[in-house]
Amino acid sequence: MLMRMVEGPWLLIGAWQACTTTPAGETVGFRVDDADGGSGHGVRVFSGPRWDPFIMDAPAALRTIATEKLAFTDPGSIYLDGKNVLSLVIELDAALLDGASLVGVVAETLTRGTLNVRIERVGRPEVKNMMLAPKQFDQVNRDLEIRDLYNMEDAFHLADGYLGAYRARLDANLAFWDRLDGKADWSTGHDGNHPLTELVLADYLVVDVAKPYVEHGSFLEIELAALRGAPHETCGGRTLNDDVMDTIFTQLVNAGKGPVIRDGVDQSSRPASRTFPYLSPPNPDPPDPPEHH
Repeated sequence: MLMRMVEGPWLLIGAWQACTTTPAGETVGFRVDDADGGSGHGVRVFSGPRWDPFIMDAPAALRTIATEKLAFTDPGSIYLDGKNVLSLVIELDAALLDGASLVGVVAETLTRGTLNVRIERVGRPEVKNMMLAPKQFDQVNRDLEIRDLYNMEDAFHLADGYLGAYRARLDANLAFWDRLDGKADWSTGHDGNHPLTELVLADYLVVDVAKPYVEHGSFLEIELAALRGAPHETCGGRTLNDDVMDTIFTQLVNAGKGPVIRDGVDQSSRPASRTFPYLSPPNPDPPDPPEHH
């Protein structure tokens, strides 16, 4: 089963009131920044500022691309640590899935109105910034800013028009990441396609709700098992406290056959909890973003 998060429109009614409509047509209202959220049949919703949970040394990753050398240090620093992010938290009862256990999930931002235009979507983290943004390695579409086109696509049904451009960009950039350790750990096919290209193009989280929850180590496990032709063993998906960027960098650089490629940060300074709305309360005095150099 494929699922969009959030299905149905969001509406900000006033400064502190909002509502959403579920796929079944039920309207769920709630107060913004109310930790209890709002609830309906099998659905619970929260919206409000929260401590950003993302674990990544983003400047070091960008230096790696710019210098074409691994630029991670130990320790590193979380670029967004202490920043606040406007969050939407959706809790769904698995009974709403009509018996499906394997679910694909994507988040989208669409314009309101008669014609909805998709302006942003995300499945897995940093696909656009780390794997699609660099142009210098792509000999086919070097002058093309491809991310805006990619963002407008339906994650579950990519149109034919730009598939060749997406594949060319991913083949080139995934090959760049693979050679950072001085050797090629991924074997390209006879057509030159990188083995991870199709996996990345299917940019949505895959979750098996029939498997037990795993806090660390389930990210990409379902997808990589399918790539090997093996059964998966975990719930998959992405948990808030899992250091998924180390998993991504390790797969990109050495296909999981070598040491873990760490960016020098392993956990948020305020980890998520096991209780709704899961994300840590916002920083009352968030720092200014560091300057890029």
